[in-house]
Amino acid sequence: SKAWKLWLRGSLDLLQQRDLLRSLRPLVPTAGPGASPVKVLISASTRSAWLDTVTPSSVSGGLLACDGLPRGERFHELTLFSTNDYLGLSTHASVKSAVLSAVTEHGMGPRASSLVAGHTQAQRDLELQLALLKGHEDAVLFPCGFSANVAVAAVLAADDDVHIFSDELNHASIIDGLRLATRAKKDARSTDTRMFVYRHSDMAHLQQLLAASSAARKLVITDSLFSMDGDFAPLKQLLALREQHGFLLAIDDAHATLVCDRHPRSALLGGAQHRAAAAADAAAEVGELCKKADVVVGTMSKALASHGGFVCCSSEMRSALVNLGRPLIYSTALPVPTVAAASSAIQLCLEDASIRDSLWQRVAQFEESTGIAAQSAIVPIVLGAEAAALDASRQLLVRGMHVPAIRPPTVQAGTSRLRVALSAAHTEQDVEELARALHDTGVLALAKSFASALPATSTLTAQLAQNHL
Repeated sequence: SKAWKLWLRGSLDLLQQRDLLRSLRPLVPTAGPGASPVKVLISASTRSAWLDTVTPSSVSGGLLACDGLPRGERFHELTLFSTNDYLGLSTHASVKSAVLSAVTEHGMGPRASSLVAGHTQAQRDLELQLALLKGHEDAVLFPCGFSANVAVAAVLAADDDVHIFSDELNHASIIDGLRLATRAKKDARSTDTRMFVYRHSDMAHLQQLLAASSAARKLVITDSLFSMDGDFAPLKQLLALREQHGFLLAIDDAHATLVCDRHPRSALLGGAQHRAAAAADAAAEVGELCKKADVVVGTMSKALASHGGFVCCSSEMRSALVNLGRPLIYSTALPVPTVAAASSAIQLCLEDASIRDSLWQRVAQFEESTGIAAQSAIVPIVLGAEAAALDASRQLLVRGMHVPAIRPPTVQAGTSRLRVALSAAHTEQDVEELARALHDTGVLALAKSFASALPATSTLTAQLAQNHL
């Protein structure tokens, strides 16, 4: 109808005016034995449109040639510092072999919801594998990490007299899940379920909120590794507060699973590798502390190099999620090849510590080369203004590197940044070239200038001070 067309056009125009209209840009994964998860091909037309901020819909595509690339197109190689494939396992031979075997033997598996006919033995085996990895009694799979967080929030806030405490920088899936849960209670004319947002990793603030709560049940929920800041939640302090206040602790471990889980026989000993070894040990401690949480939510679309979500918990909690978690009940179960990929990735990391070591070596190398402290594989380079972040990302794209500009509403106004995501698949040369480009384009100087210009009382100052050696 005309009314809908006007609404649609008005919504898009508003995004355009706010410089927030984004679009999808087709990339071509590299192929063959040497395929890398951090190397892709980008057509000249798409690259040009990207650089000129023209929407891809205005770029005409070509017919597919026999090699899968559009005819008549020229392609450029692009190094991704934007992928969440932290351990580089999506193209690993063992993972590909597991997927090929599963799809050859079973196709995609039963196409039904898990409660109807979609739950296979392969899925159950993966659940038990995940539960063992995370030190929990049981686990349950979900279609994706987003749906897992939504289900946990909805189930745990289902009844009266629940107070929920959420870190202000938690992932959007946690925020949306809690909003849905609390809104449902409000619509049901219940005022007992309330949500409180505490300042990022501020345990004094959380303690204050908890002390003022008279709710019979309390839920504290946090990311373990924050996706835009690359810092870890203060898990020791959270566990201490749990002892004092008796709340249920739920952790979203999406960006830390396998990356921070302790693997055997690490080869990082010291000397030149001391920085990497220290970072790996600190991350492993986070992984061990996560095992003490009551509920651990995760995704298989990052270090596990596959797709889907999971929740590790007690058997009773699993039963509650299976019976009350609408995202699981009303979604088709994961395909068997996807399950096989995740299972293979876990087994690989349990048997070969060098995979995880490679990631922490790249993290240490980036820190040493740029002077920007890196707690994890996610390294924010805060530049302040949106235009500065967008321009920096564009300059790197010209040099064949994709480092995304992150800006409001994803991050707070005035904290626009580049988000560097490192992977074990990156080579030393990849990181060297990125560090050189950040220096040559003036990005590093701009980041340090922005940090030094902040007022001493700014809440961002302490965080940025940790980001510059």
